[in-house]
Amino acid sequence: MFSRRPRTMPRVSSLSGRGSSDASTFSILGSDLVLRGNITASTDIHIDGRIEGDIACKSIVQGEGSTIIGSVVAETARVAGHVTGSIAAREVTVLKSARIEGDIAYESLTIEQGAQLEGRLSPNGATPGIARRDETGEAQLILAGPAE
Repeated sequence: MFSRRPRTMPRVSSLSGRGSSDASTFSILGSDLVLRGNITASTDIHIDGRIEGDIACKSIVQGEGSTIIGSVVAETARVAGHVTGSIAAREVTVLKSARIEGDIAYESLTIEQGAQLEGRLSPNGATPGIARRDETGEAQLILAGPAE
């Protein structure tokens, strides 16, 4: 308790919990961030701030209070804030807090009741290599009702 020896700091590991350099990671862009320019990432991105530019990444999660002005291209997209621009992803989830002003190209789409969308929906989308048909050749459209 009254020792004069300095305490050692605990060791901090990577966000992914793996030690290898090829470990899967993600980037968080905080709510106080305003970025003007395009973002390209090979990892997952969580956005809580304001982005004015195009985004290309593996997976994107958008927070409720965030704004994206530009196009989004990803494998998966979970949208909860305001997007002004197109979204092209294999799997898109639009939460009830979302407001989208633009087209969505998708393979699988879930829209919660209460979400606002002003644009066109394109199953298997207009972006080659982003959205594909499932094994039966059908695109998926899932409209989510209120939680029970």
